[in-house]
Amino acid sequence: MTPRVLPGIMAMAAIVVASNILVQFLFGQWLTWGAFTYPLAFLVTDVMNRVYGPGPARKVVLAGFVVGIACSLIGTQIHGEFGPLVTLRIALASGTAFLTAQLLDVAIFDRLRGGKWWRAPLASSLLGSSLDTALFFTLAFSASLVFLEPGNDVSWANEALPLLGAGPMVPLWVSLAVADWMVKLALALLALVPFRALVARLSAQPA
Repeated sequence: MTPRVLPGIMAMAAIVVASNILVQFLFGQWLTWGAFTYPLAFLVTDVMNRVYGPGPARKVVLAGFVVGIACSLIGTQIHGEFGPLVTLRIALASGTAFLTAQLLDVAIFDRLRGGKWWRAPLASSLLGSSLDTALFFTLAFSASLVFLEPGNDVSWANEALPLLGAGPMVPLWVSLAVADWMVKLALALLALVPFRALVARLSAQPA
């Protein structure tokens, strides 16, 4: 079983590492480059789930979680202009969001696997991505959860600004979350193309 899912584990690890690096670089006003690589984790999970089942898919998710923890630990030791690159809140938010959302993705996909080919990956990715965004940004930046790390100043993320620069007044982190969520939804749709191609290729390989 392990040799078959090893490519999935390697792909997941690469996505997690790349996303942790690219999240440091801005793309426009509301996003980072990591927003475009991280959603690919759901593609990897769904392909593994379709081809090998929920058990191996969960192993891939757990491998990604471990790699994410390692990245967070490294980030806490690297100090930038405003302190460590990864704070305790961000590490907690990242790990919680990843593991919870990915396991939800696996469960939903498995429940819907008997329907049309696109139904399971689309529904699981959409719901998993939505939960991921909600958990991460709330845990990492909400002023109501400042007790998670009292020494971490998140006042910058709670500055009231128009939603995405044009909507009602909301904390900055809400605009960041909405922009991130919109990218995840778009990529969930686009990922159906490589999903079908990868599933066909892996399913054709000898067991």
